[in-house]
Amino acid sequence: MERFTLKKSERLSQKKIIQELFDKGSSFYLYPFKVFFLPSMGENHQIMASVPKNIYKRAVDRNTIKRRIREGYRLNKSKLLSVDFFSIAYIYTAKEILPSALIHQKILLSFDKLINRK
Repeated sequence: MERFTLKKSERLSQKKIIQELFDKGSSFYLYPFKVFFLPSMGENHQIMASVPKNIYKRAVDRNTIKRRIREGYRLNKSKLLSVDFFSIAYIYTAKEILPSALIHQKILLSFDKLINRK
C-alpha cells in the first residue's frame, strides 16, 4: 500500500540548497506557479512552497495556499518517483486563491514538465 506522507526529509529548508536552487536552477512558468528545479544528490525529492507577502497580506491566506500546494504534492508524488531526484520550489503567483483540485491538477502538470525536461 502506498503511503501518502510528507516527511521532514522531503521538505526543502536548508538555506544553502535554497540559494543554490534559485541561483543555478532552471525554471518554468505554469499558471499559477513559477517552478524552480535543480537535480539533487539526495535520497528523495525536496519541495518548498512560497506565497508572496506583497500579494497576500494575511498570513491565513498564505498558509492556506501553502497547505494546498503541499497536499497536492503529497498526494501525487508517486508519479514523480520514476525520475532522478529534484529540489523543487513552487512560487504561487495567482492573484486569487484557487481551489485545491485545480492546484493539484497543476502540480501534476508540473511533474510532467519536470520529467520531460530531464
